[in-house]
Amino acid sequence: MPDPTAADDTLAAAIAEALACRRCEAVLPLGPRPVFRVSSTARVLIVGQAPGTKVHMTGLPWNDASGDRLRGWLTMDRDLFYDSTRVAIVPTGLCYPGRLPNGGDAPPRPECAPLWLDRFTRLMPQVRLTLLVGSYALRHRLGKGAMTERVRRFRELGPEIVPLPHPSWRTMAWELRNPWFEAELLPALRQAVAVALG
Repeated sequence: MPDPTAADDTLAAAIAEALACRRCEAVLPLGPRPVFRVSSTARVLIVGQAPGTKVHMTGLPWNDASGDRLRGWLTMDRDLFYDSTRVAIVPTGLCYPGRLPNGGDAPPRPECAPLWLDRFTRLMPQVRLTLLVGSYALRHRLGKGAMTERVRRFRELGPEIVPLPHPSWRTMAWELRNPWFEAELLPALRQAVAVALG
């Protein structure tokens, strides 16, 4: 495998290698199926956590109820959301990681983001805005910290990064407890997306 940090690394090489990745095959309950969308012209990068079962089956990121909520937050239709020439989507874990004993999805595989997310990010120089969606994306980019406080202090990250909770049904109660999210963050998010996309 070529050195992914080399100056002559390319997005095409990274895509081919990520699609062929079998590093975690032995521990993935449904087997490897890397799910992501990237391009050299993307202006917005959406960083999530890892595919769920529906996304694993369809191979389309955010193709579930959480994706519907995220698109609602963005006021973005599916055509634009899935236009990889404008919007890149790379989770911190490219493959479905399985379930936890309590029924929730397992965390993204820890080896995945350093291998693929960081490489894709470096190879997409046109990205103007990165949306960090959920605790795993926040932790990977910003280090440890409480999700609510990270999201509440979104203005401190500047116009290039917007932190978001994961848009699962569990977030509905969180939104009711944090009305500033809809009143302040969502309008700022939509404006940042509009500016980034030009």
